[in-house]
Amino acid sequence: MARFHYRAVSEDGEVHSGDLEADDEQGVLLQLRSKGLIPIEIGTRRGWQSLLQVDVNQLMGRARGHKLVLQFTQNLASLLHSGVALDRSLDIMLRVSPDPQMQQLIGPIQEGVRRGISLSRVMGERPELFSGFYISMIQASEVSGNLSEGLGNLAYYMERSKSLHDRLVSALIYPVILLIVSVSSLLIILIYVIPQFRQLFDDMGAALPMSTQIVIGVAEGLQTYGPWLLLLLLAGGVLLRQLLRQPEYHRKWDRMQLRLPLLGGLRQRIETARFARSLGALLTGGVALLQALGIARQTLGNQLLVEQVGLAADGLKQGRQLAPPLLASGLFPPLAVQMIQVGEETGHLDEMLLKVADAYDREVENAIQRLLAVLEPLLIVGLGVLIAGIILSVLVAIMSITDLPI
Repeated sequence: MARFHYRAVSEDGEVHSGDLEADDEQGVLLQLRSKGLIPIEIGTRRGWQSLLQVDVNQLMGRARGHKLVLQFTQNLASLLHSGVALDRSLDIMLRVSPDPQMQQLIGPIQEGVRRGISLSRVMGERPELFSGFYISMIQASEVSGNLSEGLGNLAYYMERSKSLHDRLVSALIYPVILLIVSVSSLLIILIYVIPQFRQLFDDMGAALPMSTQIVIGVAEGLQTYGPWLLLLLLAGGVLLRQLLRQPEYHRKWDRMQLRLPLLGGLRQRIETARFARSLGALLTGGVALLQALGIARQTLGNQLLVEQVGLAADGLKQGRQLAPPLLASGLFPPLAVQMIQVGEETGHLDEMLLKVADAYDREVENAIQRLLAVLEPLLIVGLGVLIAGIILSVLVAIMSITDLPI
């Protein structure tokens, strides 16, 4: 039997995590279901041997899985909205899809539905594809009797989330490429070009200017200690990863991220948009507020924000409102919290949350554009200054050795 780590949410929104022993993930699912828990994440514990390994196929498969689920949700929502029965819709999708992976996704779902199992329960057996958020939306739609609307809301949520992610990735491609080219150019100059001049200067036997000595010293240091520096960086990355597994260091790391100039405000807006859209979509789908909070908080990537939403959920159990503890924490944008409070007071919290998400999606896009407008010139100018400084230091040395006027 293998040992699996799980995270799950109960019907009242409480988040549970721990370890279970089972033959496979299906056994873990059965144990969680017997306890009345909805699985959010199931995985095996990774040992130290795998810390330096990156499963590229797994990462690509995960991205491919997200695309499949989005396409599946869109197609099924369209068919159900047109009045086609669930079993018939799945049969049509299975027959017309040319993608073998899509057929492998639809086949077990159709088989389970034909056996009389609910759609949410069948999907719950595939936690690697369908998250706890997704399954909760399906469950709420089944209870309300409007599965087509629930799937439509899910498709819209997934599209907006994917759109935000794609914009972030697209915006960062050019700066990352520019940074890689800049660092590579500097390393080539320092490691391969500057040492050629060092031999020339040694043959001439003249004293070198301080700037030239510094450049040559850096070049020789990279040649001698470069591999050790690389190993030190890798070891530091592994150590940081281990430290972040500890809640105390993870909280400090998350707090530091929120306090970074420029990047901290961007991270705050991204997390706010993600949380507001998740919670708004769950409430629109008919999920109870407490349960929706327990699920939506798991979409947050910052532990401080997760804990604060948990405190707000505890306050709701005592009859308090959602907005005041979020505002008092100072971790969420005040405007977003004020809009949430207005939604609570008017009884339209779900609509207001979706408006908050739309507003902060736009703010994220604007913030990224402003950040890139500052970052790209800084990288270009910084690279130019460094290369120009290296070239000038060499020229100064050559001119001083040959007694040429500078």
